[in-house]
Amino acid sequence: MRILVAGQTYAPALNGQSVFMTNLAERLAGLGHQVMVIAPAIGDRGEQYKCNGVIVQTIGSIYLKFLHPNAYVAMPFSPLTQKVYNAFQPEVVHVHDHYPISQDIIRAARRHRIRVIGTNHFMPQNLVPYMPLGKALKPWYEKVMWRWMLMTYNRLDVVTGPSRTAVTMMHSKGLDTPAYPISCGVNLHRFHPLLVDGETVRRQLFERYRLDPQKKTFMFVGRVDDEKRIDLLLRAVRLLDRNDIQLVVAGKGAAFPGLQLLTRELDLEDKVHFTGFISYDDLPAMLNSIDIFVMPSEAELLSIASLEAMACARPVLLARAQALPELVDQGSNGYLFEPGNVKDIAYYMALLADHPENWDRMGAASLKKVQAHNIENTLRSYEKLYCNLLVDSLAQPHVVSRHRQFDQKTRQVITSVRD
Repeated sequence: MRILVAGQTYAPALNGQSVFMTNLAERLAGLGHQVMVIAPAIGDRGEQYKCNGVIVQTIGSIYLKFLHPNAYVAMPFSPLTQKVYNAFQPEVVHVHDHYPISQDIIRAARRHRIRVIGTNHFMPQNLVPYMPLGKALKPWYEKVMWRWMLMTYNRLDVVTGPSRTAVTMMHSKGLDTPAYPISCGVNLHRFHPLLVDGETVRRQLFERYRLDPQKKTFMFVGRVDDEKRIDLLLRAVRLLDRNDIQLVVAGKGAAFPGLQLLTRELDLEDKVHFTGFISYDDLPAMLNSIDIFVMPSEAELLSIASLEAMACARPVLLARAQALPELVDQGSNGYLFEPGNVKDIAYYMALLADHPENWDRMGAASLKKVQAHNIENTLRSYEKLYCNLLVDSLAQPHVVSRHRQFDQKTRQVITSVRD
């Protein structure tokens, strides 16, 4: 099957959409499918190359540094996009957002009567903080952004979201297209409990990243951007004022300098550590070596980083916001705290730190819960969905618009894989 994947971001970017798109494309290629990805270039000139079995075509883009240090957006109606589409001749198209490249690909697919699936990773909360006068114009921005997204996704054949919350949210905003939850998934072959001496691994890794192996360690992994609300964790550590706890912040982003400044202002240099990116090879071992994984973000439609920590049998401490409650059974594999509430975060950090005898039990519960998010299930769901789209397209080649009769078949596909 020839599958064209399009979106605003792709490897080597490390945001959630990029990680998912990369994992999906490379695994589909590993199954023998012909896969091409089209994404913005980092610069005004695109290129084509092959990586891990996937043909990657980048499109020249504009650098929107005034919005975010990593914001590159391709110009709409790029002749290269149409040229690449015609050369690849996809049988199925899978877009991951509603931005210019995806818009161009959808238009091309409609002209050629090719079915299109869209996965939504978008929430206005991820963008509004970087828009001019974001706080003052937040309601207006959110209304316009949702309208733009819905104008695109209501033209597709089927839509998926990474969680039940994501699908419910889209329907509540006005999505008419049939939509289903399919987890982004986690690679359980890469992220799993270590079968070696954990204490030795922890000591070696903590020495490499200049951490104290004797302290109870809470860790955040992800983009260090404002909407992740890492500042709340710093204030919670300051409120606790305990010498037996350390917070590790792994990743980089636009909020990095401000958080370092806040750390100094709160006099937390010996309790909060910024590691930058944890290397690809070190991350599974690091997640096995920490004590508690924490995610304070209030704008998550799932959380791949949280899934990876759960796959390493870690207890989790997550905000009770958006899709994160789908990952936590309160008191079983971790705790949910009130979003934005520093005192509540500090309370649960202390509760976890004071009861290490519960960590193994909670970690085992995380490991059990994460099995449903095995990326192999995700891959089978999408592969069957593509096949169903292709069969439907061949049976009704004259139909270009959305297919309501496809709804029941899709439901059967998703249900059969999930069960």
